Amino acid sequence: MAFPFRIDRRGRTADAGYDDHVRDMIEQLLFTSPGERVMRPDFGCGLLDLVFAPNSPELASALQLSVQAALQRWLGDVIDIQSLEVVSEENVVRVHLVYVVQRTGSRRVEVFEGQGAS
Repeated sequence: MAFPFRIDRRGRTADAGYDDHVRDMIEQLLFTSPGERVMRPDFGCGLLDLVFAPNSPELASALQLSVQAALQRWLGDVIDIQSLEVVSEENVVRVHLVYVVQRTGSRRVEVFEGQGAS
């Protein structure tokens, strides 16, 4: 099933290929705050919770560690992380991620961007 949920041109639930599905899972993990999911209160990494924290090298390190830990915990059996960089600028957080999908062996380069509410 494609994320975000939508209807395709045939009037059915849109679907995604496996590699795109994995990308969608990463996006959901990054932008879900712990406590947001009822049956999985520890799911997520709280990335957007830190959008308005003052920028500093310490914050950048904390964000990067938080994201890496969440990816390894929840998707470690699905992807192999090759590189990860988290950048926080004003009210925008960007995650630059290079990973390999274990099942297909495809290498993906993705940028995920989240913006705090104004």
